[in-house]
Amino acid sequence: MKKQLLSILIITASLGACVGSKTNKGGTNSNDMNTEVTGKYWKLITLEGQQITMSADAEREAYFTLFPTDSSIKGHTGCNAFFGKYELIAGNRIRISNMGNTLKACAGVTYEKGFMEALQLADNYTIVNDTLSLNKARRAPLAVFEAVYMKEKKNN
Repeated sequence: MKKQLLSILIITASLGACVGSKTNKGGTNSNDMNTEVTGKYWKLITLEGQQITMSADAEREAYFTLFPTDSSIKGHTGCNAFFGKYELIAGNRIRISNMGNTLKACAGVTYEKGFMEALQLADNYTIVNDTLSLNKARRAPLAVFEAVYMKEKKNN
């Protein structure tokens, strides 16, 4: 009788663990991965090891955000807005595809092409504190970003 009761408890616990756990194609809980990398404003700070500073000709700083509700990526290169789709895969892997962008000409934004290439080449990422690195295989990071958070304005 004890063995039957133990078996029933184990089966019940196993079934309960499966219910409500949303998984992505890689088989991991998508909510676990999303909380670190999605829904944040990632500001570009280095590209292929070179420090990025906002050009006087830039419309705004270079950044991107991953939106978990529709798996879209949106951002700005400093000159042009861009958009596309992303997929997070188990093991901190990422795939960014279907990229498109506006086509303005901006003479002083020299890193735009490299930024777009880094996004499309990246196949994995690492996050340490508020720093995100997009990587290709085991090479040095293609691009490094820092999370930017809105500051709450205090009323006096």
